Formats: sequence, C-alpha cells, structure tokens
Amino acid sequence: MNKYHMLGITLAISLATGTAWADSTTNSNQENTTMKPALTDMEKYVTQKNGTEPPFENAYWNNHADGIYVDVQSGEPLFSSTDKFDSGTGWPSFTKPVNPKNIRENTDVSAGMTRDEVRSTGANSHLGHVFNDGPVDKGGMRYCINSAALRFIPKDKLAAEGYGEYLKLFQ
Repeated sequence: MNKYHMLGITLAISLATGTAWADSTTNSNQENTTMKPALTDMEKYVTQKNGTEPPFENAYWNNHADGIYVDVQSGEPLFSSTDKFDSGTGWPSFTKPVNPKNIRENTDVSAGMTRDEVRSTGANSHLGHVFNDGPVDKGGMRYCINSAALRFIPKDKLAAEGYGEYLKLFQ
C-alpha cells in the first residue's frame, strides 16, 4: 500500500466520522486558525457561487424553534428566531440581523433586476437578499436568506456551543 492510498483511506475515515475539517481561506500554520466543516454541494452552490436554493424545500423556511442562525462556514451569528417571520416566500425571512457587523450588503444586478445582496463579513458567504417589504412595525425590512448558508443553534445549546451571550434574546 503506497502513501497516497493510505492518505486516501485516512481522509475517507475522517470524512465518515466527521473529524475532517477544511478551511481554504485560512490555510496557514497559525495556531488559532478557524476550522469549519466541509460544505455540502448545496452549501457550496449558495455560499460560494451566489446560488439560490429551492423555496419550501430547505431546512429552515418553516423552523419555529427558538435559537440563532449562524454562518455555515464561519459560525458568526447572523440572525435570531426572535426576528424571524413567515414571508410566504419559502425561505427563512428575518426583520434584522442579530449583529449588523456580521453582514454586509452589495448591489446585485444579476437575474435581470437590481437587488441588495446580503453576505457574511467573516466568511464572505452569499446569504441571500434584503428587501424593503417586511413587516412595517418591525422596521420594514425582509432579509430573505438561504437555509444552506445557515446553521441553526437551538436555544438550549447556545451556551454549550459558545453562543451563551445570545441567551438574553430569549428571556
């Protein structure tokens, strides 16, 4: 068995057990390098290729549990279930980000229209778009976000996963 075959077996075992992590943006010898799980094909399509997942066929459009939504790559907190609402679009919709510093907006002229794209600041992930047709009593904004760009952290796991400071949102 040659060294490449052995490396392949090791990688396959790591992927199967969930112990393999990849980080192409911080691939360095720094001691505090942030590691993130390998992305699924849909997560790559959405976050890296500016794609859009199908409406009503995604993980969080109908999620009503308490918790926060973080960037699937970097883990930076993006949205809270306290700001989520049913927009009828088939994608998770929020009235505001949980921390405005963790998102940025860009003009998007793709798809034959002008829209405001939403990206995460840390990982530069494409998240979705923001529109000014949200609930008026909550500021009028609708952050229409792809589930594939997010990871949901339930309220009861916030502290254990390092997001304890966000528990105050649910008191």
